[in-house]
Amino acid sequence: MQKLPRLSGKEVIKLLSKVGFESARQKGSHVILKKKTGEGVIVTVVPLHKEVDKGTLLEIIRQSHMKKEEFLKIV
Repeated sequence: MQKLPRLSGKEVIKLLSKVGFESARQKGSHVILKKKTGEGVIVTVVPLHKEVDKGTLLEIIRQSHMKKEEFLKIV
């Protein structure tokens, strides 16, 4: 299994926007992204850090209803 890359918050937002997420709002250094699907709305929060921790990145992937492999394909 491939390792997760080191990404900044802005890079994560760009990658998620490729799969349909849009910036809904921002509170401090955290950006809330939303994506409308057939089942409802998916919401995920991305911190605007220089480097997002691996555990935080895994949680962002989980919140976006993606698998780790799917996320790595869009990187």
